[in-house]
Amino acid sequence: MTDKTENTHKTIEQAEQEGKYIRKVRSFVKREGRLTKAQERALNDHWETMGLNHSDGLIDLKNLFTNDNPVVLEIGFGMGKSLVEMTKAAPELNFIGIEVHKPGVGACIALAMEACVPNLKVFEHDAIEILANCIPDNSLTTVQLFFPDPWHKKKHHKRRIVSADFVETIRQKLNVGGVFHMATDWENYAECMLEDMQSAQGYNNLSQSNDYVPRPDSRPLTKFENRGQRLGHGVWDLQFAKM
Repeated sequence: MTDKTENTHKTIEQAEQEGKYIRKVRSFVKREGRLTKAQERALNDHWETMGLNHSDGLIDLKNLFTNDNPVVLEIGFGMGKSLVEMTKAAPELNFIGIEVHKPGVGACIALAMEACVPNLKVFEHDAIEILANCIPDNSLTTVQLFFPDPWHKKKHHKRRIVSADFVETIRQKLNVGGVFHMATDWENYAECMLEDMQSAQGYNNLSQSNDYVPRPDSRPLTKFENRGQRLGHGVWDLQFAKM
């Protein structure tokens, strides 16, 4: 999101080209690491077919994927392993991934090319701005947010991506019946997520106990999560459907 200055500019990129400074609210810290040769090669060789650009604006999903299949959006896919695994396992769905860190985007593209998945596109950009400018309303069957930065210090909780405004933005992008699926291994964040979702209008909790759901088979169990389980760490999944 940007401040009111953006009202006079179609995109942040155009504003910056005109020499205007736009204050940006970020839900992440950009810890840019070095690209490996494989990641750089994947970005250079396959961005034209797999990459999406914020500056191109609103997506025509049917034209993008050349079909009418339901679309799953994942926010913050890390290095992309689980996203590519999900994409390969569900060829009847289309997937869009958003990740701000270039090495992760490169790694995801490399894995996708190795797995020969045609139903995945990726952004390298801030998810808040992608949702605002690129994703049509009422167009997604699922939005996935797995293990977002917990900003575990209380003074940093305001930086967490899940908030009342964010929850409403996701609702606008989902089809009726579409699901917002979150997962975190920080109990306090899970509690805050649950509170925000229960306070939001237009959602139905899919949990039979009105709180958390068991991890669905569609969300792969990561090495990180396996290790956490061995150490006794909890993981909380939440699924809410748009009414």
